[in-house]
Amino acid sequence: MIAEVIVDIAASETDRIYDYLCDDSVIVGSRVRAPFGGKTVAGFVMRIKENSDVPLQKLKKVLPCPDELPALNGECLFLAEKLAARYRVPKALTLRLFLPAEMRTGKVRELTKNYAELTVDFAEIKISKSAKNQLGAAEYLQKNGKTECALLNRLFPGGVAGLEKKGCVKITQEQVLRDPYKNVETESVERKLTPDQARAVKTVETDARTVQLIHGVTGSGKTEIYLTLIAKCLREGKSSIFLVPEISLTPQMLAQLRARFGKNAAILHSGLSAGERFDEWWRLRMGEAKIAIGARSAVFAPLENLGVIIIDEEHDSSYSSESAPRYNTFDVALLRAKRNGCKLVLGSATPAVDTYKRAREGEFSLIRLEKRINQRPLPEIIIADMRREVRRGNNSAFSGALKEEIEKCLSANKQAILFLNRRGYSQTVICKECGYVAKCEQCDVSLTYHREENCLKCHYCGQKYNMLSACPECGGIKLSYAGTGTQRVVADLQKLYPTARILRMDNDTTSGKEGHYKILKTFSAHEADILVGTQMIAKGHDFPEVTLVGILDADMSLHFSDYRSGERTFQLLTQVAGRSGRAEEKGKVVLQTFDPENEVLRFATAYDYEGFYQNEISLRAAMQFPPFSKIVRVLVTGEDDKKTMEALREVYVGLEQLYTQNTEKFLFFNKMRAPIKRIQNKFRYQVLMRISDTSVLPEIYDICAEVRSRDVLVSVEENPANLS
Repeated sequence: MIAEVIVDIAASETDRIYDYLCDDSVIVGSRVRAPFGGKTVAGFVMRIKENSDVPLQKLKKVLPCPDELPALNGECLFLAEKLAARYRVPKALTLRLFLPAEMRTGKVRELTKNYAELTVDFAEIKISKSAKNQLGAAEYLQKNGKTECALLNRLFPGGVAGLEKKGCVKITQEQVLRDPYKNVETESVERKLTPDQARAVKTVETDARTVQLIHGVTGSGKTEIYLTLIAKCLREGKSSIFLVPEISLTPQMLAQLRARFGKNAAILHSGLSAGERFDEWWRLRMGEAKIAIGARSAVFAPLENLGVIIIDEEHDSSYSSESAPRYNTFDVALLRAKRNGCKLVLGSATPAVDTYKRAREGEFSLIRLEKRINQRPLPEIIIADMRREVRRGNNSAFSGALKEEIEKCLSANKQAILFLNRRGYSQTVICKECGYVAKCEQCDVSLTYHREENCLKCHYCGQKYNMLSACPECGGIKLSYAGTGTQRVVADLQKLYPTARILRMDNDTTSGKEGHYKILKTFSAHEADILVGTQMIAKGHDFPEVTLVGILDADMSLHFSDYRSGERTFQLLTQVAGRSGRAEEKGKVVLQTFDPENEVLRFATAYDYEGFYQNEISLRAAMQFPPFSKIVRVLVTGEDDKKTMEALREVYVGLEQLYTQNTEKFLFFNKMRAPIKRIQNKFRYQVLMRISDTSVLPEIYDICAEVRSRDVLVSVEENPANLS
């Protein structure tokens, strides 16, 4: 037999099928060890055939990896080839998306444990009375059956070994699956669907369109609709994928899924240990778990016979990959949905403008949920004009209105959430004498001061620097701290409200897979009064005791040089505001801004998504921005500035020729330095295009794929989530 193999080397030079001899144990989708270039490398079997165009005597033989099942099923192979063709990347790169990284490198193994089991009846065992541990181990096994050897050795040291010598016990080795969230508390609550929820479920089930958009206000019960759809799939013997944008949401959502569906739910995300990630992936591959929940990468879960794919908070930018292949999760999910003939359900209180346009025009089904599930009103939003606060001499992070509401909230024994999308203590350290700003040596960005560690950190590469005692430029000691981060907010709150219990939730406080869960669990149990956090607290969380949300800097994302800055601001403000007043008590939101007349803020305070959409889509149409065009960025990065510039010129020459030949299909075309000129010691240049006709996209990818270099990376991004 002949195996068609893709070797696991992500290089364009090796991106082709290689024929190898194989025996019957090698089947399609198997991982193999293949002789290649004088060494043995991993490979993936794409197809099996009878004959090869290469003479048999020239073919080498592959050896199968000891997997119980082929690592990749037919759908994984199909998707990998589709994605490789779509994004012009080596097939090895797309095949890797479907496997835990440690499985490929061989750095993770099945966890096995030894178990002891009696092979004879207890009454027939002849044990001396002095061999107390042997006697105790035998009695324990007689009573409890097969038991882990480690436990028996702790209880009865040496007892099992003695019984084994006598031939009284059999020792077997068995695989044990690591459970990453075995400590997650679950409480099964069966909720009866409201008429609106029941209508939504019925629409999803009966509407012929593949994509269903559930546009529901915060607290309208979208999660219960998702769980009902998943339950129906399980009853029909089908599997489900449930995607959430933040790792912080997965433990909370997993608790609900585990409560409803037991061990049928498996979690996939980067916060797990290598062994846990492998075991959760393997449970899905073996069919022991039918529900995959996770962030973006869970869209590649090795499930078969999918019944539904759910993308919660579909508008979130984290669903776009920023490393090769630069896929959009929606595109992959749609491919899988069409192949399986299942529904792709999108949910959001603030859908992406592009998604909502497609739903309004009938391409997607549009399901509206306009009321909160408990019929409670959406929280009142109070605008705090920070210009007036400054004129009054208030230079703190808190307006008078916010301080007053926090005091009311604490005295009523309720909880508050304060949102600021900037971690650290201060955003920048500036010398007052010469204007020097502390910057990262590897990235073209200012460093953030972290007071708890008394250090400066780069939030792009993670590099730490000692705190400055004097300016390195002029020697001056008058250093000021500009900009407020979450650390400083917590410090200021502790001074204002010394008896309040305060938690902070950002990237600095949520290390480890249970970092998010522990903070959320503590706050949910009302063991803290105020939660201060970045955008990871903005979405999906349900805290019944929260009656106040403070948005400390509503303008932060409003004036970015990005056509989506208004959309992102509206989405973030609406999501954060939705954390308040989700139970019986009416909620309040204090929104602090230096631009209270801004129309985006006006729509957000009125919860008027429709008004915002009409305004935004009119602006986009007039300016010919997406969805009326597509922005394409070619990003060229490398450690050697000269080589990076040379690669940019080579790319630009090819793209300029394409532009000249198809001018009518381009709305904008130019090359320039990236806004952040260097990240992680890599220089960054870009070619920006805005195209009105996507027929030129394949040629753009082809031109960029031709510029091959080990030292310079050339990547193509479509409507990039981050233009910095």
